[in-house]
Amino acid sequence: MRRPTATAVLAPTALALCACAQQTDLRPLAGHDLPPAPYGAVVKPEPAELLELPPVAAPQRAVELRTRSEEREDDPFDLPPE
Repeated sequence: MRRPTATAVLAPTALALCACAQQTDLRPLAGHDLPPAPYGAVVKPEPAELLELPPVAAPQRAVELRTRSEEREDDPFDLPPE
């Protein structure tokens, strides 16, 4: 029987440690500023505002096409192979 290697033993531990990272407010690094304000904007956006997705990036579905299972209509072009 083979012994487990160090990577096989340490990989789940490392993954668990990476998954429990501390979550804090985002701030620019020391000596760095936020990006400049967009052209025409009066104020600079805050870090939280920069992380918000515009509606175009993740649109909401307006209408659900199928709400329940329905029987398929007969398709005259769905022919068996020759």
